[in-house]
Amino acid sequence: MSERTKQKAIKGAFFGALVGDALSLGSHYEYDAKKIYKAYGNKPIEKFMSPGEMMGGQTHGIGWGERNYHPGKKAGGTTDYGDYNILVLEHLAATADPQREFDVAALIPHWMNRLTNNWGSWICTMTRETFAQVQAGKPVEMLGGISNAMAIRHVAAHAYYDDEETLAKVSRKAMFTHTSEEALSGGEFFARVTHRVIHGMHPRDAMELVAVQMSPFIASKVSQAISKYQEATDETSELSKEQFVDDLALTSMARLWDIGRSEPIRVGKASPTEGTLPGAVYFILKYADQEDGLKKALQANTMVGGDNASRSIGIGMVLGAYKGVDAIPAEWKEGLDDWKYCEELLEKLPLMKA
Repeated sequence: MSERTKQKAIKGAFFGALVGDALSLGSHYEYDAKKIYKAYGNKPIEKFMSPGEMMGGQTHGIGWGERNYHPGKKAGGTTDYGDYNILVLEHLAATADPQREFDVAALIPHWMNRLTNNWGSWICTMTRETFAQVQAGKPVEMLGGISNAMAIRHVAAHAYYDDEETLAKVSRKAMFTHTSEEALSGGEFFARVTHRVIHGMHPRDAMELVAVQMSPFIASKVSQAISKYQEATDETSELSKEQFVDDLALTSMARLWDIGRSEPIRVGKASPTEGTLPGAVYFILKYADQEDGLKKALQANTMVGGDNASRSIGIGMVLGAYKGVDAIPAEWKEGLDDWKYCEELLEKLPLMKA
């Protein structure tokens, strides 16, 4: 792979994740795929939308009641998943030395400042808990809560470090608000896969190889996604004939999640890694080799709803690395609020410099 192509892959990974996240903003935490489809004119989403746009200004968040989870955002903005990746990009651009280890202690002041100054997005429970821990003087190595929700935040690090083991560690450090091994290993999985795709490996090969090298949990989730992808694309299967095939595929891969709220949901569409990881893998497998596969995968993911923003980071970074930045539709590039801002910061990182 030429250096120029490698740079396009890195840039594709970062902006693939960001545009996927921004595309999810309008329906983030809406769990009714049929409602999303109807609201968006009975067709896949084509443009960025503000939170709850076309859905009465609210998303549902099953059991949490109808509300707007990102009150400070508009069309072209990002959810908290995208915001965290921009945050890490800002930190890396300010300390562009590839010999320097990723330091959570150095990141925290910037993190706290951003959270308290017009963050605009949903602030997750683990972020709130960790913020309180920092204020209470808890040591950095002991920060975080037990949530098993996957939150990939390290995408910019692929323009900074060119070593897989280092990237695996950075992915975990960037999720310093989480202590769950499931969540941390989910982020590590996508770090390793994306690194290999940037260096020329096919997404499926990378995912299968990384899966067997990691934990039984990761291996089982990837295997589950492969089986569901095969079923969903088998023209003789009942699933393949369903109108909402992707929605049914994701929900069928998960247990019911009844946590005392009004309506139990299937984890496949919610935030826990046991659902977000195989869900993201499913979309990557299904659309990797299709024409406009990056666009189609991100559209399909958005239309399923649930915690589509979490899945979008994994999907966008892997397929963005595979297809390159030029695969991102021009209208999404132009419509993303922070494209130019992030592009300037990304170009400062070691692996993007000519």
